[in-house]
Amino acid sequence: MKTLGNIVWLVFGGMMIGLEYLISGVAIMLTIIGIPFGLQALKFGMLAMWPFGSSVVKKEQAPGCINSVMNVLWFFIGGFPIFLTHVLWGVLFSITIIGIPFGKQHFKLAHIALVPFGREIVSN
Repeated sequence: MKTLGNIVWLVFGGMMIGLEYLISGVAIMLTIIGIPFGLQALKFGMLAMWPFGSSVVKKEQAPGCINSVMNVLWFFIGGFPIFLTHVLWGVLFSITIIGIPFGKQHFKLAHIALVPFGREIVSN
């Protein structure tokens, strides 16, 4: 079922979201300072293309605040526009009963778009 869900997802918005992550990730990686942000964007771009059967968990982190600093910088660099895209698609999909699972995936991805650092993708 998750394969069918991923195929339908890819056709109805997943490709657009994945391209948005890809473009923003490559654009951010043009500078050496932006490489960590671009890698996060590419990692979550793959999740945005195939979300069913995967989940995001919070990583055990070492003492320090580097993830918090990176998340704040990410919010201003590219996280907020991607967040708004996920919220828009989530609302549009949630209008119909058939689209509710897809809307839920967009809302899950919207949270991740705001705070990607300190998270990792795991298969269910």
